[in-house]
Amino acid sequence: MATPSENLAASLGVLKTLQDQEVVAIRTNHLTRTHRERLLKNGFLREVVKGWYIPTRPDETPGESTAWYTSFWAFCADYLNERFGEDWCLSPEQSLTLFTGDWTVPRQVQVRSPKGGNKPLSLPHGTSIFDVRLELPPVPDVEINSGLRIYNLPAGLIATSPTHFTAQPIVMRAALAAITDASEVLGRLLEGGHSTIAGRLAGAFRNIGRVTIADNIVETMRAAGYTITEADPFKGIPHVALSLRETSPYVNRVTMTWQKMREDVLANFPAPPKMPPDKAAYLQHVDDVYVLDAYNSLSIEGYRVSAELIQRVRSGDWNPDAVEADRNQRDALAARGYWQAFQRVKQSVDRVLSNENAGKVAEADHGAWYRELFGPSITAGILKPADLAGYRSGPVYIRRSLHVPPNREAVRELMPAFFDLLQNEAEPAVRVVMGHFIFVYIHPYIDGNGRMGRFLMNVMFASGGYPWTVVPVDRRNDYMAALEKASAEGNIVPFSQFLGQLVGQSNG
Repeated sequence: MATPSENLAASLGVLKTLQDQEVVAIRTNHLTRTHRERLLKNGFLREVVKGWYIPTRPDETPGESTAWYTSFWAFCADYLNERFGEDWCLSPEQSLTLFTGDWTVPRQVQVRSPKGGNKPLSLPHGTSIFDVRLELPPVPDVEINSGLRIYNLPAGLIATSPTHFTAQPIVMRAALAAITDASEVLGRLLEGGHSTIAGRLAGAFRNIGRVTIADNIVETMRAAGYTITEADPFKGIPHVALSLRETSPYVNRVTMTWQKMREDVLANFPAPPKMPPDKAAYLQHVDDVYVLDAYNSLSIEGYRVSAELIQRVRSGDWNPDAVEADRNQRDALAARGYWQAFQRVKQSVDRVLSNENAGKVAEADHGAWYRELFGPSITAGILKPADLAGYRSGPVYIRRSLHVPPNREAVRELMPAFFDLLQNEAEPAVRVVMGHFIFVYIHPYIDGNGRMGRFLMNVMFASGGYPWTVVPVDRRNDYMAALEKASAEGNIVPFSQFLGQLVGQSNG
C-alpha cells in the first residue's frame, strides 16, 4: 500500500505533466477527483472559479495574491480558449495596452465574442472578465500575443474608443509612435470609409510629431473623395517629445512616463542642498552607515541577518569554504555579497562626487555591483558564472504586485534608454525617485532588483548632495505600497513623498 508521501508524489507528477504542457487554467476534467483533492489539501492547487484551478505554492499564506497575479494572463487565455474556441479577442483598448508592454493585471478584462454573455465573471482579488457579445474584427486584424487573441496595432488604433486617447494618453502615444508609415493604417481606413477616424488619427499623429504620416492620411483620404476634418483627440493634454527614430512602444512608454511624472516628483521632494558636500566627510558617512544599511536592505528582501554577522563579514571573518557550517547559508552568502557590492557602489559614489555624470557612472558600474552582490554564490557553487553574464533571460514576477515586468526582449531595449534618461535629467530629485522606480519597474535581473534599485538610488542621492539614505525595514509596507501605486496606477506622488521624508530624516 502506498504511503501518503508516495500518493502526493504521484499527484504532483500529474500536475507537473500539465505544467509541462503549459496548462495554467486547470479544469476539473484535467485531474481525477483523488488527485485534485489531494493537491488542494496540500496547497499545490487553488480554485479560481467553480471547476477551474491554478497551481500554487504550499507555503503561500491564506489570501496571498502572488499565485493569482502571476497566473492571471495565462489563466485568461486558457479559460477563453476553452470557452469560446477561436471566437474571441480582447477589446481594442486592452489590445493596445498589451502591445505597448503594459501587462499590469487590470481589475477587469473586456473580451469580445459573438458568444459573449454580456456579464462579468468574478475572479480572485477583485479581478474579473467581462465578455461582451460583439462581432469580431476580420481574421487578418487579429494576432496572438502570449496566448491572447488581440487586435493588431493598426486595427486597434482604428477601433479604439475616442475617449481612450484622453483616458490613456501614454498608451495611445506609444502605440501611435510604433507606426512607421501611413500605409499601415490607410488601407483599413479607405476600405471601411472611416473618414471621421482618419481625421482623429491624423490629429493624433500630428500631436506626437509624426507630421508626414498625418499629412499622408489627410491627403490620401481626400484624394479618394472623402471629406475629412482633422481633430486632435488628446484635447489639450500637453504634447510630448518623442524621437522620430524611436518606434519601440516599450521605450516610448517609459520615456513618456518619466516626462509625465517628473513634475510630481519635483513638487513632492525636497530640493538638494545648496552647498556641495565635502567628499571625504561624505564617504566617511557612507562607511559609517554600512551596518545599518545592510541590515535594513537585506531584511526588506526577507533575509535574516544580524549585526554580528554583518560585522563578521565586514572584518573578513568569513570562510566561503566553510559556509555550510553557518546556521543559514543563504543569509551568510547574501550578507557577504552585500558587503562586496557596497564597496563597489562606494567607488561609484566617489566618481559622482568628483562631478562625473551620475547616469553614465551607473550605466558603466551597475553590472559590477550585480556581480559582487552574487559573487559569493558563485564561489559556493550555488550559481554558475554565466548566471551573472547580463540581464535576465526569462520572465520575473513581483510578489503581491499587479505589475508584470517587461519581457526579456523589452529589457534589452529599455535599459539603454533608461540610462539615457538618467544621464540627460537635470534635476537630482528626479534622478533619485525616477531612477529607483523605473529600475525596479523594468526589473532587469532575475534576483536582487530591490537591492540594486536602492544602490542606484543612493548613487543618485550623491549626485545631488543628498546624504546616503537607508530605507528602514519597519517601513517596508509603506515602501512597497508606494512603489505599487507608481507601477500599477501611474501615481508617483506617494513614492516621492516617502523618499522625501526619509532623506529629510537623514538630513536631520
